[in-house]
Amino acid sequence: MSHPSAPVSALDGVACRQVDTLAATHEQPVRLRLAGESRAGSPGWEPLGPGECARIYTGAPLPPGADAICPVEQLGSGAPEGWVDLLRPARPEDVRPLGEDFGAGEMVLPPGRLTPERLALAAALGHAAVPVLRPWRVALLSTGDEVKEPGEPLLPGEVYDSNRVGLRALLSECGCGVLDLGHAPDHPGALAERLESLGGADLLLTSGGVSMGRYDFVRDLLLERGKVDFWKVRMRPGGPVMLGTWADTPVLALPGNPVSSLVVFQVLARPALTGEGLHRVWLRAGSRFSSLPDKTLFVRATCTGGTVQPYPRQSSGVLRSLSESQALAVIPEGQDKAPGDEVEVLLL
Repeated sequence: MSHPSAPVSALDGVACRQVDTLAATHEQPVRLRLAGESRAGSPGWEPLGPGECARIYTGAPLPPGADAICPVEQLGSGAPEGWVDLLRPARPEDVRPLGEDFGAGEMVLPPGRLTPERLALAAALGHAAVPVLRPWRVALLSTGDEVKEPGEPLLPGEVYDSNRVGLRALLSECGCGVLDLGHAPDHPGALAERLESLGGADLLLTSGGVSMGRYDFVRDLLLERGKVDFWKVRMRPGGPVMLGTWADTPVLALPGNPVSSLVVFQVLARPALTGEGLHRVWLRAGSRFSSLPDKTLFVRATCTGGTVQPYPRQSSGVLRSLSESQALAVIPEGQDKAPGDEVEVLLL
């Protein structure tokens, strides 16, 4: 069906034929005979004749023959009963035409995530139910002997498991169901045992164990007992990323550095899981952004007054830089940005 399903009024007033009202002014009102009223949900009307009008309310259908509305604020108060004085010409612009929102047969709601606004539109289209895909089921695992649960006492050199907390929240934000596999130490046997409990997940997301070190056992397990589609991406932070398969389950293995892990998720995993990346804008550089010759930089940055500035500390271990930044400035390989240059920005 079309929406609206008939021409309707955008405001309260009278519906009439515009041609009957063209001479109306405050000094010389045009007087029309009041033939009735139309309200939202009212039944059909007999056509209005020349010199006739009908009271009408917002959302009510126009009587046949009417093509314009004069708002209630522009109606005089001195007309006798059964008549209405118009103090200015009626306007067709105040009529919402048939199908202004959408017409019957038109494709209006393509596949995509069902936000509250899109659900409301589905209802307006007349659908009591819509076909959906179930959410992704993502198994989440962090690794590393140095990684401890938040709240536990730390020894020198140990860190809290911020990756799993942040990634779990990002997955939930993307509408995914999360199977939390917890934390595995740097031991091939223990890691392999944990990977046997995927529970029908659609994707395994790991953090840590994919770099060049002796104890990067996620990398070794995928290379030796799984399948690797690619290893390493020309980006910073987050170069040592691995995509592969373990026991028929796709695996996206993220770096262990906390900033790298979360940035790679935002840049690579979010678009894959939702079909939508971070919101992209172009801002002027407020200061210089230096590039790398062989990698795209995703610079943590702050945005003020239409400009973007790099966060002072860009180490992949400075997790607070993400919480204190509003964006990632994208600096392509070999393309330094001087103050005033346009910079592609991904809003966090």
